[in-house]
Amino acid sequence: MAVRKSNAEWQGDLKSGSGRMRLGSGAYEGAFSFRSRFEEGDGSNPEELIAAAHAGCFSMALSNMLAEAGHAPESVRTEAHVHLEMGADGPSIPRIELVTVARVPGLSEADFLRHAEAAKAGCPVSKVLAGAEISLDASLQ
Repeated sequence: MAVRKSNAEWQGDLKSGSGRMRLGSGAYEGAFSFRSRFEEGDGSNPEELIAAAHAGCFSMALSNMLAEAGHAPESVRTEAHVHLEMGADGPSIPRIELVTVARVPGLSEADFLRHAEAAKAGCPVSKVLAGAEISLDASLQ
């Protein structure tokens, strides 16, 4: 199987320093800073990239499960909310919320929710992020 990579460089101290992250494919490169991660500032942050990875992985996994069950979706759109919170031990990611809306003709709500829960549990990004609580809000359109 493939090995994917990305890289980041940080210069300076935590609060006044700055960094750049780059996907190995070159499809994204951007700045990040203390402000873009812990406050509201220009640039991206690791949690935003985790959210994109999780939303993409979950959407693909759910689409595949639905198609294998004979219900090829017209679309699966997912938004991931990665919560970065400060605790006694420092920052952590205690939970991730997946909100997905799918267009799947002829599929019951109960069957859709069953497949969505299976995709949440089975997508590789969900598995690697299992230390965080991963919730799911799934709906058909």
